[in-house]
Amino acid sequence: MFRSLLVGVYRTTKIKRFIATTKSPPVGDKTYQLYSLDTPNGQKIGIALEELGLEYDAHFIDISQDIQYEDWFKKLNPNSKIPVLVDRQPIGNDKQPITLFESGAILIYLADKTGKFLAPTGTHQRYTTIEWLMWQMSGIGPMFGQANHFHRAAKEDIAYAKNRYLNEAKRLLKVLDTQLNTTNAFITGNDYTVVDMATFPWVRFFITRYQNKLDDNAYPNIEKWLALLEDRPQVQRGLKVCSKNA
Repeated sequence: MFRSLLVGVYRTTKIKRFIATTKSPPVGDKTYQLYSLDTPNGQKIGIALEELGLEYDAHFIDISQDIQYEDWFKKLNPNSKIPVLVDRQPIGNDKQPITLFESGAILIYLADKTGKFLAPTGTHQRYTTIEWLMWQMSGIGPMFGQANHFHRAAKEDIAYAKNRYLNEAKRLLKVLDTQLNTTNAFITGNDYTVVDMATFPWVRFFITRYQNKLDDNAYPNIEKWLALLEDRPQVQRGLKVCSKNA
């Protein structure tokens, strides 16, 4: 069965439409091919690509139509999740394209390739950033996602699950607020890094959607941090990458 995919070529005004088949993915002419959606996990990579000033083709993956289960997409990511990034011009002797899934892995790859937003190998700052990135990947994303599922999508109203994940989300927000109070800037210090890009979309999403379930003035440092990132033009553009309405 054929399904249409909207492909926006960012950093230009050009818009293309491709038809996705079960044999091969749609491909534009830029070095980086992004297959994603404007969920918090997808927005991480849109923000990173904009912050790094890289040219890319953005392919909208409509998960409501099960595009992620098409054979061609499973060849890119056997776990059938967005985002996926293909680099057609990797550094090194092996000139074969590199395909990456998992947003944390993509962020580390892009930071290493460009030398931006992640400290060099062997430095304390690099591993501090990576540990907080893993904290986001293992905590903020899954717990916020489960809280949202049981509050808004679950077919059964399960009070235990709703309370369990909401309370864990609040705990994680408190951990983040405490860390930001310590750094008084970004998550791992004075430098804006991939961990800020990874954490921002999820926190913005959750606080916006569940503000009435959170204690007033409970996260003053998060509020300042969100405002700081929301003012960045690259972040504003990155949030809209792979949006159906972009």
